[in-house]
Amino acid sequence: MTTTSISSDSFDGDEIADGELVAARQSAPPIREHARRYPFVIQRGSRVHLGLIALGLVIAVGVVLWGASLGQFNQGQLTRVMIYAIAIAGLNIATGYTGLVSVGHSAFFGLGAYTTGILVVKEGWHPEATIPVALVVCFIVGLVIGLPALRIRGLYLAIVTLAFGVAFPEIVARFARLTGGASGLTIRRRMLVPPGWSGFTLNEKGQWLYWLSVAILVIVMVIVHNLVRSRYGLAMMASRDNEIAASASGINLAAVKTISFGVSGALTGVGGSLFAMYLGSLVANDSFTLLNAIALLTGLVIGGEATRFGPILGGLAVVYIPYYSSSIGQGESSAVIFGAALIVIIFIAPEGVTGAALRLLRKVYVLIPGTPRPYTPDPRPTVGRATGGDPAH
Repeated sequence: MTTTSISSDSFDGDEIADGELVAARQSAPPIREHARRYPFVIQRGSRVHLGLIALGLVIAVGVVLWGASLGQFNQGQLTRVMIYAIAIAGLNIATGYTGLVSVGHSAFFGLGAYTTGILVVKEGWHPEATIPVALVVCFIVGLVIGLPALRIRGLYLAIVTLAFGVAFPEIVARFARLTGGASGLTIRRRMLVPPGWSGFTLNEKGQWLYWLSVAILVIVMVIVHNLVRSRYGLAMMASRDNEIAASASGINLAAVKTISFGVSGALTGVGGSLFAMYLGSLVANDSFTLLNAIALLTGLVIGGEATRFGPILGGLAVVYIPYYSSSIGQGESSAVIFGAALIVIIFIAPEGVTGAALRLLRKVYVLIPGTPRPYTPDPRPTVGRATGGDPAH
């Protein structure tokens, strides 16, 4: 019986009979078909990649149009989701991308709301015109609150922001002539009439606020996307991961932390401004307490820190988990059900819902950078172009 020598990679160089070789090949585990197909490799900027982006945009537009066709209550719920998504996107800048844990962002949320309420009720401003003012006010206050981050971090910084969130209702009560104090500040319905150019009437105020929230949410997502992809965004993430290495690389940690907290507070304040238009009645002891700050932080953790779409999923969790848990049980039982649901979500997806979804998608396809264009030097002489004279000279 003849023998055959095979590769040492599979049988360590031993010589076996032909029949044994055939039997070994037949008993070897077959190559699974899906191992040849998955994950797909998709190049950034390719037709497949652009097609997936177009599909995502079509789905997003379809969801927005579907929400616009809902009844008043369900449409109002989606408006609340977008308002909280904007506020959580602001918190994501400080906590998710920069690593500055904040437990007092309810104060920025309330500051933006009261800025809109005071300007509308006391000064007669149009509600939409108060949004840039709320953004600037919350940005300045965010810079001031972010100053302790230059010296402290971690749990100690969280305690400082917690103190800011707890003190906010007391500050509102102290300036009762301006804010209404404990009785609250009421924005009358006629003060929230949509602008004439929008085409909406006073009876369609809910639809106008829905579309306004959609537009601002899109703007905020674009701002966050461009900010994270910029050099400043890289500096934020570098300071979050390793402050010593970031400082050694030339990053100004003081400027990064302070500005990040300012931008974070500004975006959360925009959400608060929309919340004032949505609610119409502002009471600091009800809507802007520590529980609201915990809700924002919980929404960020559930949606996924340092992710683009995490704030949207976090807004869904903040609005709909309490709503459905309250329909199952009342009072303390509702709180227990809400807490149990949060524990289950965190246990299943510790990186957040968005992080878990991305982890599963990576098993299906992998996105790689696009091929850079080859450099083609300009054939024209540089001297002639620099002097503006004849290239021959």
